[in-house]
Amino acid sequence: MIDHLPPLALYVHVPWCVRKCPYCDFNSHGVGRGAELPEEEYLAALIDDLDADLPLAAGREIVSVFIGGGTPSLMAPSFYRRLLEALKARLPLAPDIEITLEANPGTLERGRFAGYREAGINRLSLGVQSFQDDQLAVLGRIHGGADAEAAIMEARHAGFDNLNIDLMHGLPGQTVELALADLDRALAFSPEHISWYQLTLEPNTEFHSRPPTLPEEEVLWDIQDIGHDRLEAAGLERYEISAYARPGQRARHNLNYWRFGDYLGIGAGAHGKLSARGGDGLAIERRWKARQPEAYLRRRRDPRGFVAGRAPVDADELPLEFAMNALRLVDGVSMATWRAHTGYTPAVMSSRLVEAREKGLLVEDAGKLQASPRGLLFLNELLALISEADA
Repeated sequence: MIDHLPPLALYVHVPWCVRKCPYCDFNSHGVGRGAELPEEEYLAALIDDLDADLPLAAGREIVSVFIGGGTPSLMAPSFYRRLLEALKARLPLAPDIEITLEANPGTLERGRFAGYREAGINRLSLGVQSFQDDQLAVLGRIHGGADAEAAIMEARHAGFDNLNIDLMHGLPGQTVELALADLDRALAFSPEHISWYQLTLEPNTEFHSRPPTLPEEEVLWDIQDIGHDRLEAAGLERYEISAYARPGQRARHNLNYWRFGDYLGIGAGAHGKLSARGGDGLAIERRWKARQPEAYLRRRRDPRGFVAGRAPVDADELPLEFAMNALRLVDGVSMATWRAHTGYTPAVMSSRLVEAREKGLLVEDAGKLQASPRGLLFLNELLALISEADA
């Protein structure tokens, strides 16, 4: 089993957005346009939260920071300058650390991107989703296609040379031609990274309770196949189910998740995964913070602190926990790494591996667990097959 600590990252959650999108199942809370957010109080809470977690990171370097939401671009550049100053004063940062901020094109004031760049943000992730105004309206987005293009150009002008564009496909009423038009408009800006994923109807969302009419399965397959080829022809290599990057521009923070790395989570509803050395390898614990923004802010004065819950990852949970992340990667994982993380040997899993390969879900390679193109599309079926040992 693994006995050395994995890399450590930091996730920061900003829970507010202008309007909750009907497909969103993240911890986000709509406040309307022009709302005054408690920036000072939330910043103080984040720093207190970080201070409380510092013993968990003792002696460990932070390899990446990801600021997600909600809509983090609702906060002013000065908010992030002070947050990053507090982080640098408390933890060692990797010399080439990746610091990502999620931004919504509909929440940006001109010049704000330059402020984020000056504050120390060096990677920007723009939630474009589509460049089609009618599609954006159906998705509940507050920006239009022209706003998205203006935001991309503003980011470039501000000096961001590591840019991700988030795009969705399989949208209500979307044709193959419309989906490819979105891709073409994104590719015209030569982004370093594109996250391109299919709309899914998640529980506890408006779309789940009142589902829109989505494209037929045949259309979805065509969008996936033709779009994949178009992205790779443009020089973006697929390295994860829904992630495409230029050479050297893979998202380090997300790679740390998928490789089962550790991460601290601060902010309302933030989750963390921490490992500690134990007698039989690593003991892994998941922790999460108070979810509602008001409850999170009250925790500053609560002797219980910010942690709302914690749970160990037991040995029998490890195979599924590890596989859910590692098998999202196109390159898969070596059997030696699988065994080190889960304790399952190829001999124990032999019949399941044979069945997965017979179903075309795994690549034919005895030394590696690697999802086939079909396995990436039907990952849940593959996970069910290989995450439990034979009786």
